[in-house]
Amino acid sequence: MNAALLLADGTIFWGHGIGTAGVVFGEICFNTAMTGYQEILTDPSYNGQIITFTFPHIGNVGCNDQDAESGDRHIGACGVVVRERITSPSNFRSRQNLNEWLSKRGISGISGVDTRALTRHIRKNGAQNAAIVSDKLQVASCRLQEVVEQLASYPPLNGMELAKKVTTKKNYEWSEPRWQLATCNLQPATSFHVVAIDYGEKLNILRCLASYGCRVTVVPAKTPVEEILALKPDGVFLSNGPGDPAATGKYAVPVIRKLIELGLPVFGICLGHQMLALALGGRTEKMHQGHRGANHPVKNLETGMVEITSQNHGFVVHEDSLPKNVMITHRSLFDGSVEGLRLKDKPVFSVQYHPESSPGPHDSMYLFGQFVDTMKMQAAA
Repeated sequence: MNAALLLADGTIFWGHGIGTAGVVFGEICFNTAMTGYQEILTDPSYNGQIITFTFPHIGNVGCNDQDAESGDRHIGACGVVVRERITSPSNFRSRQNLNEWLSKRGISGISGVDTRALTRHIRKNGAQNAAIVSDKLQVASCRLQEVVEQLASYPPLNGMELAKKVTTKKNYEWSEPRWQLATCNLQPATSFHVVAIDYGEKLNILRCLASYGCRVTVVPAKTPVEEILALKPDGVFLSNGPGDPAATGKYAVPVIRKLIELGLPVFGICLGHQMLALALGGRTEKMHQGHRGANHPVKNLETGMVEITSQNHGFVVHEDSLPKNVMITHRSLFDGSVEGLRLKDKPVFSVQYHPESSPGPHDSMYLFGQFVDTMKMQAAA
């Protein structure tokens, strides 16, 4: 044993260090997905978090150049906890062993942990800060007390604004479609121009928009509304991202409100969904443990269909805070929480989960087509 996972409540798990050696702090959480660990680790929404994978065998298909949701930018989770040691990859798409890939991206981790016991601990006690110590000299010299003291003063995710750390620094155009074209119901190319506000954008969302025929311009999180309008968008997309939506909303909400007032079609996912709710007068709150996985059932209240969805969020929209002109369109079948909403009098809608299916099933891909349809109706009005 040459590594330790320290929780803020004093619990310690011992194991073997993987990835980059050192000490890393973040909020501990767990993800129940059986596949897609590379997409999960590179999701900018996980910035400031340590991911526990409940599936025991992580790394067995290696890593490649296509599945990083943040591209070449080394943003995403800061730490990883797995049950079994990382084995040699066995997959035709693999280009690198997971352990080497973690080291290259500066991600620290620990293997050999009883992830079932850790997950049960998080479910019972809720989300909390944690530290991974994978420096064998620090572990061997019993200097863990220093880390415990630092952990006690590490700020909680509640109230933290992280979008500024992961957003693009400048505008750029996106035209690459999904490479899994066989799984996407492509529509004919359109002339619709979508401005995507990047609060921590997953690249596969941009691919989905391009696959549905949209011309996409990505802009930084703090882009003023005047600059967005100067791009002459047919619709605006509010992206996913990390941190507390109320903290990011301090600068994002006024922009979103103005876009809604102007009648532009708006589509939000995850953090974008939460900040849309804030712009409409609602409020958000921290969840006990969050929703993270690729097997979450969500009921579409408009069609009655149940979608199996990919999710990653630690905050939720408070249903009772929403105004009367907001219709709840989707609801979690796990805990009944709000998973989607729509304005009754404006071309505006959002979902809490991730329809881009990276990783995850493809049940919710239709939402991108729905966004295109909304822009079509608005253009014809």
